Amino acid sequence: MAYNVQSTVDSKNCIPFDYKVTNDNDSKAMGNMVQRAKSILGTNDFTALYDKGFHTGSELKKAQELGIETIVAIPGVPSTSQAPNHEYNYGHFQYDESSDTYTCPQKKILKTNGTWYKEFTSTGSVILFKQYKTRACQLCPVRSECTRSKTARLIHRSEYAEYYEANRINFEEKEHLYKRRQAIVEHHYGTLKRQWGFSYILTKKGMNRAGSDVGFMFIAYNLRRIGNILTREMLKEYLRILVSLFFGEKALKGLKIRSFLTTFSKNRMWEWELTGSLISA
Repeated sequence: MAYNVQSTVDSKNCIPFDYKVTNDNDSKAMGNMVQRAKSILGTNDFTALYDKGFHTGSELKKAQELGIETIVAIPGVPSTSQAPNHEYNYGHFQYDESSDTYTCPQKKILKTNGTWYKEFTSTGSVILFKQYKTRACQLCPVRSECTRSKTARLIHRSEYAEYYEANRINFEEKEHLYKRRQAIVEHHYGTLKRQWGFSYILTKKGMNRAGSDVGFMFIAYNLRRIGNILTREMLKEYLRILVSLFFGEKALKGLKIRSFLTTFSKNRMWEWELTGSLISA
C-alpha cells in the first residue's frame, strides 16, 4: 500500500544526511540506519533518538554494540500484562546478574531452570527468553495482588533484556534530550508534505524509483537549508567547488552564481538555531 521512508537528521544544522525507502515498518529499521550513520559520520560518538515504534530488542542490540548511545521511547505496558496491584509490576522485580535470579517486592528469590524458550512475534521473527519463578508464591499473602495466575508468578527475561535496560536508563536520565527529537526530525517532513505539497511520490513503480523520487525531495530541501545556514560568500564558494567536482573548472564560466544566490536570498523560509550532537530518525 505504501513505502516507508527512514531518514537521519543531525541536531546541529537539522539537515537530513541519509535516507532509505523500505517496504518494512519501523520496528526493524533502527539498526541499519544507525550503522549507516556511523559510516557516513566516521564516528560512533553520537546519540540516536527514536520514538517508541523503534523499541525492538534486536535493533537496540545492533545500535549499542556499535557503541552508539540510544534514547528510544518506551511503549506503555498493556493492561493485560500488568499486575492487579501496580506495585508488583515487572519493573519492581530486581534482577541479579551474578546469580541470574530476580527478587520480588516481598524479598523472595525467583530462579530459572536455564531453559531458553521461543516466542514468535507478529513479524515472524523468534525471540528467546527464560522463565523465573519461586515456590514461595503458593503461600504468599499478596499473591492476588501480584498475579492473576492460580499457581505462581512467572517472570520472562528476553535475550535482549540488558539492551532494553541500558536504553531505559538513558531514557530516564536524558529525557530532556529525547524531547528534542520531534524538532529535529519531524520538521522536514512537515515542510515537504504540508508546505511544499509532497504528500505523495510521483514514481510509484518500484522501490528504487520511489527512492530516487524521495532523494530529489531531500536534495531540494537540503539546498534550501544550506542556503539559510551559509553566508553569501560561503555559499558562493560551496557552489563553485560543487560544480567543479561534477563538471570541471570550465563549467564555472557558464554558471550564473549571482542569479542563483539571488533566488536563494529571496526564498529564505526559516532560521534554526545550531545546537547539539544528536541524530534522530
